[in-house]
Amino acid sequence: MPMVKMVEYGEASPEVRAVYDDIMATRKTDWVNNFWKVLASHPPTLKRIWENVKQVMAPGTLDPLVKEMIYVAVSVTNGCEYCIHSHTAAARAKGLTDAQLAELLAVVGLANDTNRLANGYAIPVDPQFRRDPA
Repeated sequence: MPMVKMVEYGEASPEVRAVYDDIMATRKTDWVNNFWKVLASHPPTLKRIWENVKQVMAPGTLDPLVKEMIYVAVSVTNGCEYCIHSHTAAARAKGLTDAQLAELLAVVGLANDTNRLANGYAIPVDPQFRRDPA
């Protein structure tokens, strides 16, 4: 159960409804998912996060599928069940296969394991790994 009441489209203020309309138009869908309905309890947060999502997840130098895969990886690491499901669905819509998901999760698991070891042992960073600022 969410911490606040979800704002359904029919109950939304004009400000929230405008964001919902933009979400549906941008995503070419006829529904607004629960993440946005919860954020709508605070319209400034809803608008700020949606604008940020549109900017960051827009096509750029990274392929849209790669962006979704990164989002899944971070969501797994952070333990966000909602985001894991949401962004896995988005990645699948962009062509993610079961084999790719399995490989992605293997990399996430390995990275988390080796990160903990490196941090736990306080391993100094090799100078060769540092990028020359020139």
